Amino acid sequence: MNNRAHPTGVALLPVEAGGVEMVAKFFRALGDPVRLRLLEFLLEGEHTVTECVEHIGLSQGRISTHLGCLSGCGYVSVRRSGRFAYYQVADPRVAELVLLARALAADNAAALAACMRIEPATPAP
Repeated sequence: MNNRAHPTGVALLPVEAGGVEMVAKFFRALGDPVRLRLLEFLLEGEHTVTECVEHIGLSQGRISTHLGCLSGCGYVSVRRSGRFAYYQVADPRVAELVLLARALAADNAAALAACMRIEPATPAP
């Protein structure tokens, strides 16, 4: 990946065609509260869809859809055993990302609450 170097030596966004769009898509996959709650739950260890349903409190269909998104985007992996599917976080860096995002959101809570350019997430029924 061809990145521009920041004066501090930190690599910035990719410069090749579609690179920035790919990074934006990476963040959009995390932009749903249910998917974030699922990721946090899966950070504790491997869980079945049924366990995820019980923890999150949504229908099996909705949880499966969100797990499919997280799996398709590479955030979680699935292991099948008989008729059960076991989901777990695919990359330990996801934990770091979730913890960093939580800390940044907490540090910027007032600004985020006042932000009118990004609509708040719709609460799950």
